[in-house]
Amino acid sequence: VQLQASGGGLVQTGDSLRLSCAASGRSFQTYTVAWFRRAPGKEREFVASINYNGGSQYYADSVKGRFTIFGDNGKNTWYLQMKSLKPEDTAVYYCAASSRIILSSFRIPSQWGYWGQGTQVTVSS
Repeated sequence: VQLQASGGGLVQTGDSLRLSCAASGRSFQTYTVAWFRRAPGKEREFVASINYNGGSQYYADSVKGRFTIFGDNGKNTWYLQMKSLKPEDTAVYYCAASSRIILSSFRIPSQWGYWGQGTQVTVSS
């Protein structure tokens, strides 16, 4: 399984940005996909997740109402639409996938089996 994250960049406060996570290697019909981020000097933190059929989505409180996770199963690609970006959203964003993750473990990075390489998002004030 390979995950390729892309779409990061330098934006201003209040701008929008869409990240993509392209998956390859196998069928992802039973996988849950998530986005994490790591800000400078901080631990990797959970941002959002979506299950394989798109029916369940979870968000960190810090991004709820501003970020939306969705997927295109036909393309094996998942997205993180980010709106009203703030300087504190500055981080390297990673996508992750797992076929075995359980809800109580979503926020634990070590519980996710597959990771993309990360894409930098910088929000200037």
